[in-house]
Amino acid sequence: MEPHYFQCPYCWETISMMLDPSVSGQQYIEDCEVCCNPIKITTRFEGGDLVDFSAENIEQ
Repeated sequence: MEPHYFQCPYCWETISMMLDPSVSGQQYIEDCEVCCNPIKITTRFEGGDLVDFSAENIEQ
């Protein structure tokens, strides 16, 4: 597991999330640790390196 820092798409605060490089691709929902809004997280790793990351708001 490794930390990854990014901006929340709702409150624009910099937050961190632990990412697992042993899983090549993931998509899941996690709440912002500051504003508690749901964020759609998409990751892709190749050879243990993060090659794609997105954090998107969930349209309500």
